[in-house]
Amino acid sequence: MAIKTIDPQVQKNTKTKPASAVSKVLAKPVLPLDQIVVGDCIESMNALPEGSIDLIFADPPYNLQLGGDLTRPDNSHVDAVNNDWDKFDSFAAYDKFTRDWLKAARRILKPDGAIWVIGSYHNIFRVGTAIQDLGFWILNDVVWNKSNPMPNFKGTRLANAHETLIWASRSQEQKRYTFNYDALKTGNDDVQARSDWWTFPICSGGERMRGEDGKKSHPTQKPEALLHRIIVGTTNPGDVILDPFFGTGTTGAVAKLLDRRFIGLERDKDYIDVATRRIANVRKLGAEDIEVQSSKKSEPRVPFGALVEHGLVRPGDRLFCPQNRHVARVRADGSLMTGESSGSIHRMGAHVQNAPSCNGWTFWHYKSDQGLAPIDLLRRKFRTQMGLS
Repeated sequence: MAIKTIDPQVQKNTKTKPASAVSKVLAKPVLPLDQIVVGDCIESMNALPEGSIDLIFADPPYNLQLGGDLTRPDNSHVDAVNNDWDKFDSFAAYDKFTRDWLKAARRILKPDGAIWVIGSYHNIFRVGTAIQDLGFWILNDVVWNKSNPMPNFKGTRLANAHETLIWASRSQEQKRYTFNYDALKTGNDDVQARSDWWTFPICSGGERMRGEDGKKSHPTQKPEALLHRIIVGTTNPGDVILDPFFGTGTTGAVAKLLDRRFIGLERDKDYIDVATRRIANVRKLGAEDIEVQSSKKSEPRVPFGALVEHGLVRPGDRLFCPQNRHVARVRADGSLMTGESSGSIHRMGAHVQNAPSCNGWTFWHYKSDQGLAPIDLLRRKFRTQMGLS
C-alpha cells in the first residue's frame, strides 16, 4: 500500500475547476483513507465529512512547561521535549487549542464513534475537563505504567512512571460503541482486562525511529504495543482511525497491520517522511489472523424454543446438570419440567440450584456420543445452519 500525502496548500494552487465540478466535490467529500494530510489538524478535521470516523487516537502536545535543559548527575544532557509544537504562551492558550481540536474531532466522529487521548500530569486534567465540557462521555481512564520510565535525576520529585489515557464515547446518549471485551479478556489469559496497563515500555531499541545521525526522530513516540491493544479492543477490521497528531506514524503502522484504515494529520515534513517510510514497510496480517474472540452479547439471540421447533432438541428429551444430579424434561413449547415445576431453561436451572439466577445454556446438558455436552453447542449449531454465525 503506497502512502500518499495531501498538502491542501498545493491543492489550492492547481488549475481552477468549473463551478459544477467544485459543487460536486463539496457535496460529497472523499475521505483521504490511508493517507497523511499535511497541515494544521484543526483545519484538516474541519474539512472532513461530518460523522465519518470510527475512532480517534490523539497524542496532543503535553505543554510540558520545561524551565530549561535537563541534565543527569554527571551533567550529561537529557534528550527531553523542547520542540516548538509543545510550547504555548499560557494555560489559556493551551486550553483554547485543546477545545478547538476536540470540537473538530467530535464533529467528524460517527454516532457510535469514540476517542482516545493520552497525556501526562502536565495536561491530561485540562484535556479531561474539555472532553466533558464538549459533550463527550468518559468510559475509562487508563493508566499506562511504564516498565522503564525515565528517572527523576534531580531527586526532587517522584519518578514520573506513568501516563494517562482517556477513552470516551461521542456522547452520553450514545447507546453503542465498539468494545471487544472478550478479545481483551482472552488476550489476558481469560481474566477481565483492567484499566491499569503495565506491560508497555517506552520506545527504545529497534522500535525507536531514528534519523541517519542516530538521534530520535520524535521525542514522544508511543510503543506499537499500546496502539495494538487500543485498536484490537475498540475497533473492527475496516474501521477508519484518525490520528490528528500523527508524528512518525505509530497509529498508521498498527492500523495497517491489523487491516484498519487510517488518516494521519501532520504538519512537520520530517515526521511525515519517517512515517511514510515506516508504514510502507508494514505488511498487513491475513483476514484469519486478525479475527478476535467475539462477544456472545453481539451474537444473534436464539431462544431455546427455536431449537425445539427445528428438531435439534425434541419434546420428551431429557437434559441434565453437569454433575448429572438434576434432570429436566423438554416440553413442546421450549419449557423444561422438573418435578412439579416448569419454566424456561434459565428459570429451571436457578430453581434446582436454589439460586437467584442461572445461565441455562451452560447449565443444562444433553447426552452426546462423547458424553454430556452443554446445550450451548446446539445453539451454535443452529446459528451455523441458519447462517447467523
